[in-house]
Amino acid sequence: MSQPNRLLRGFATVGLWTLLSRILGFVRDVLIAGFLGAGPVAEAFLIAFSLPNMFRRFFAEGAFNMAFVPMFSKKVESGDEPLTFARDAFTGLGTLLIIFTVIAQIFMPGLVLLMASGFIADERFELATLFGRIAFPYILFISLAALLSGVLNATGRFVAAAAAPVLLNVLFIVALSVAWLSGADIGLTLAWTVPVAGIAQLALVWWAAARAGYRLVPRRPRLTPELKRLAIIAAPAALAGGVVQVNLLVGRNVASWTEGAIAWVNYADRLYQLPLGVVAIAIGVVLLPELSRRLQADDVAGGQDALSRAGEVALALTVPCAVALMVIPSPMISVLFERGRFTAEDTAATALAVAIYGMGLPAFVLQKIFQPLYFAREDTKRPFYFAIAAMVINAVVAVGLWAWLDYLAAALATSLAGWAMAWLLWRYSRDFGQAATFDARFRTRAPRIIAAAVLMGAFLYGAHMLLTPVFEMGAWRYLALTILLVSGGAFYGVIGKALGAFRPADLKRSLKR
Repeated sequence: MSQPNRLLRGFATVGLWTLLSRILGFVRDVLIAGFLGAGPVAEAFLIAFSLPNMFRRFFAEGAFNMAFVPMFSKKVESGDEPLTFARDAFTGLGTLLIIFTVIAQIFMPGLVLLMASGFIADERFELATLFGRIAFPYILFISLAALLSGVLNATGRFVAAAAAPVLLNVLFIVALSVAWLSGADIGLTLAWTVPVAGIAQLALVWWAAARAGYRLVPRRPRLTPELKRLAIIAAPAALAGGVVQVNLLVGRNVASWTEGAIAWVNYADRLYQLPLGVVAIAIGVVLLPELSRRLQADDVAGGQDALSRAGEVALALTVPCAVALMVIPSPMISVLFERGRFTAEDTAATALAVAIYGMGLPAFVLQKIFQPLYFAREDTKRPFYFAIAAMVINAVVAVGLWAWLDYLAAALATSLAGWAMAWLLWRYSRDFGQAATFDARFRTRAPRIIAAAVLMGAFLYGAHMLLTPVFEMGAWRYLALTILLVSGGAFYGVIGKALGAFRPADLKRSLKR
């Protein structure tokens, strides 16, 4: 199979499974919003669930895997005992995380205050501490699952790794439904579902890796020269991941001082994470091992083509999503979340955050495209320095504007810091030569994609004005939102083709199996 076909097939596979996971994630959040609204139990659980997820990105996806995947990919390419290396890394990561989980259980109250200092002397504090202790072991299972996913992705097997997050959301939906029907405590049900889902995800990818010839069974930990090198490469990435998590900490702390804001920001985050997850994460997952293989083979033209096609697909799919989030956030939030304990006031507050996050969506996607250029070359130091700069911008904006913008300062800070990080990654990636530059086709199509998205935004604004009476007719609002989104997507497709932003044949090839 040719390189472009393998790349596009990988993008399509990961993207479609991620889309299913994000849709089920919406169902999960709709249920949580309906049952708990933006009340104290909802906010306590959201903080508790964010704790293992935050450190998971720090240990696994944000650091360990970004160093592990390029090294493992090169060992696969050269045949230099990749199974032994993967087994040692699996054992080392598991040992580290068991120790860290025990420490976190002891200091959970302090971790909760770090995440949400506004919870102090509040019922949310006790609830978040209890839920956090129950949910935190998830970090062990999901981090090991992330490493196994890296093994699968590096060997061109994307399905199981992409399908694993679906299990999390399916289990949440089932648990919430059972708790509601049986009258069980919904907060405790959610908390206990987290580690159970982690075990299920780990089991799925472990089984898939074993079938692929990588049966990773823990053994006595040993610090090999390869693991030492892995640790040296991973350390700056870990620090960079820590900086990113500091940004999240600042944002959540700012939001925690406004009642209900933790939930508003979380639901807004879920909406913009849909396109981010489907496109950016899919591209990042496929692009890193592919670039690593191209570098190992000294294929400069192949590396440039991989980067350019990834950038082209990312812009074509995410720029119109960003425009839609900025132009029509209120109808989307209203239809998706406004029911039960989630009120019209919650809709208005969440929609403002969605519009601001929409401004930063393209930046977050560009980061996923540019970061593999560094990690594939085992350069994790410069992304760390860039993350420091982004952290300073985030903290200054979030804290400095809190008195005027309240919780929205956190959303604005996230978007501005995202653009700063993307610009720095792009600016210094030019040092890597031709393999790190976009080709002529990308440079021709990118401005046309942006123009098509802007015209689509004007169309959506006008269509929403026409459909406003239908949005106020109860259940008819679902049909109104469907018409609005489908017609906007169709308009974008037609105008994009007319402007030469993309061709249907390109999209067909990207989804063809």
